[in-house]
Amino acid sequence: MLNNDTQHWLNFIGGEWKDSTTAIDVRDPSTDSVFATIASATVDDAEKAIQAARACVKQGLLTRQRPAQRAELMYRIGREIRNIVEEGAVLASRENGKSINDARDEFTEAARYFEYYAGIADKIEGKSIPLGEDYMDFTIYEPQGISVQIVPWNFPVSICARSLAPALAAGNAVIVKSPELSPLAITLLATACERAGLPKGALSVLAGPGRKIGAALVAHQETNQIVFTGSVPTGRSIMRDAAENSVPCIMELGGKSAAVAFPDADLDQLISSVRWGIFFNAGQVCSAMSRLLVHRDIYDEVVSRVAELATGLSIGAGKDNPELTPVVSMQQRDGILTICNQAVEDGARLVCGGAAVEGLPGAFVQPTVFADVTTDMRLFTEEVFGPVIALTPFDNEAEAFALANATDYGLVAGVFTQDVSRAMRAAQALDAGQVFVNEWFAGGIETPFGGNRLSGYGREKGQEALYSYVRTKNVAIRVSR
Repeated sequence: MLNNDTQHWLNFIGGEWKDSTTAIDVRDPSTDSVFATIASATVDDAEKAIQAARACVKQGLLTRQRPAQRAELMYRIGREIRNIVEEGAVLASRENGKSINDARDEFTEAARYFEYYAGIADKIEGKSIPLGEDYMDFTIYEPQGISVQIVPWNFPVSICARSLAPALAAGNAVIVKSPELSPLAITLLATACERAGLPKGALSVLAGPGRKIGAALVAHQETNQIVFTGSVPTGRSIMRDAAENSVPCIMELGGKSAAVAFPDADLDQLISSVRWGIFFNAGQVCSAMSRLLVHRDIYDEVVSRVAELATGLSIGAGKDNPELTPVVSMQQRDGILTICNQAVEDGARLVCGGAAVEGLPGAFVQPTVFADVTTDMRLFTEEVFGPVIALTPFDNEAEAFALANATDYGLVAGVFTQDVSRAMRAAQALDAGQVFVNEWFAGGIETPFGGNRLSGYGREKGQEALYSYVRTKNVAIRVSR
């Protein structure tokens, strides 16, 4: 909620918009200038959000509704989000740096999450279990209760909707901890929920320092579930706190995902996937195509074509809809450049990029291509979270799959080939929660998403995600004769 006189935004706590004594500066990454502030929530605000959520759960403000009514509420929220797509796109572009078109797509996707889970809200059905004629046994699904959701800055609106929608559809109350770097557009989801008639206490959205607000919410004894997308170190800290209260978690902790290109790959299709796989949102995507493993027979050609793609991208502020936008902050830019410099020192071949963009004042990084990257290099194993792709040659299928799995992550992977049998072997061999064939980012809202190993656990999206937001209760009855 914005006060247009001061460009100062508020937190949404228990159904009311609340200010605070301190504020967070919000910067436009294309200029590195402050253009707005948002109230910085306190630990007391977190407590108020918890108590409002607990009251909502105890009073059954969502669960006492018939599921069909809850489904209609979800549809209304989706419609309200669609009503603010244009307003939200301008705001998200400015605070996050992404293009207006991509920001518009993010709000549209958020609406789709609510519409999708609205269609499932009245279909959360238990089972009857046969135990013989002397028994009746069945299962029912109950909401977890209070779901604390900590949202990252790269796609705050769509990632928030990704977990908020199924949580509400299942009857939970939700507290969202918004990211400090891009906290504004996400508050428009609260506005949409308020306008749609979501009961008070069913949603709170708090901006504030994660080490205080996030930690207070995670460790609270009233918290029943935690959903987190972010870094491995923070995820580990959250899991330790969650273990104290035996609270279930959904963890999405990033990746170092590899695409594998065989000699029979459609190279036009491959290059199109590289365009979106690593340069979309300036590479700030957990499931980015950060590594490209290429058969030696086509390696030189692919390196050349990827470099041609990278050097031909238009670069600028998100409002101008360029092909490459700034990263989210100057700190993020500097971290990316540090990894690029290390890659050069380690012996990787810098084909293009690897530096800041001259003549632009903000957090811009040149689209960067490294070749001949080996498994002992930091660039091969660590997530960069920027517009940087690492190419590595291979000689045979077994080597390709071994290279693809040679990191601690397992979020997504991809294979480019016209051989159906090879594609199926890849789907089995690649250690990832999702495998793309001949198109990076294939799939959609309907397809389960989540990682293995250090990429986390649990699944978002699709029907499967809904069951992370409920608890199974079994009822066993001895029938008197």
